[in-house]
Amino acid sequence: MEQRIDGVAPPYEPETDRALHRWMPPGVAHEPLMLFRVLERHPELASRMRALGAGLLVHGRLGDADRELVIARVTARSGCAYEWGVHMATYAETAGLTPEQVTLTATGAPEDPAWSPRQTALLRAADELHATARVSDAVWSGLREHLDEQEVLELLVLAGWYRTIAYVATGARIEEEPWALALPRTAEEPGAPGV
Repeated sequence: MEQRIDGVAPPYEPETDRALHRWMPPGVAHEPLMLFRVLERHPELASRMRALGAGLLVHGRLGDADRELVIARVTARSGCAYEWGVHMATYAETAGLTPEQVTLTATGAPEDPAWSPRQTALLRAADELHATARVSDAVWSGLREHLDEQEVLELLVLAGWYRTIAYVATGARIEEEPWALALPRTAEEPGAPGV
């Protein structure tokens, strides 16, 4: 399917160039992500989004492992191959996710033995939020065994934020980055191998 909104293209205007580089983490060798280039079609919106996105990604209370697990699960459950692939290619290793766990973020159950009790609690919360936009008492109790109040609040915002990013990426049909990982298909998807 064809991308619905073209991203800004080089050579960039000076302000656009600065904005795109503010989106990218320091030292990243890749060109600015197509997601960011699409968002820069609306610079005011992009600048507001960048503040929250950077806050969650760089200055959050959740550690890398928790944050990336939730992002992977939310984007996989939302069918957002773009964002899942970018995050898993960029952050999975530093977040301590094994190759098996990377696949399981898209295809596995929260109760899989590959997950720790903490990871299970995070995955259950992400799944329940995706399915119902609510957190049951049982899932909340599981979260609170592992996260303090501020961390739980941040998790709720993080899950919602990446659902929003999934809407943008899938709604605009943003083409996947060539270096990103491919989102594994679940057994229920047409053409997927049995898992």
